[in-house]
Amino acid sequence: QVQLVESGGGLVQAGGSLRLSCAASGSIFSINAMGWYRQAPGKQRELVATITSGASTNYADSVKGRFTISRDNAKNTVFLQMNSLKPEDTAVYYCNAVVITTAPLGYREIWGQGTLVTVSS
Repeated sequence: QVQLVESGGGLVQAGGSLRLSCAASGSIFSINAMGWYRQAPGKQRELVATITSGASTNYADSVKGRFTISRDNAKNTVFLQMNSLKPEDTAVYYCNAVVITTAPLGYREIWGQGTLVTVSS
């Protein structure tokens, strides 16, 4: 079974920083892309940032200049460095990945369990 394990969420004051991490494990042949989404209470899940195996990145306009996504391909791990946090960043953050699995062989989209980020004002 393929799974994503997230960590790094917590409670911080506005202007503070957090670093989220997400590690993929299981019968993975390759990972095409990894990313972060978030969902605030009463709102739909939205894209935060994505990164490909070639290190191309994409960010939501609301986090550009404040958040940085990176990955360690050898460890199948993706990170999200969040600086200058604002109260509106408060949400459950979910890791996701598009992978090729070996058992069975094929493309799969998988999600982490989510980690809560709370930013106080």
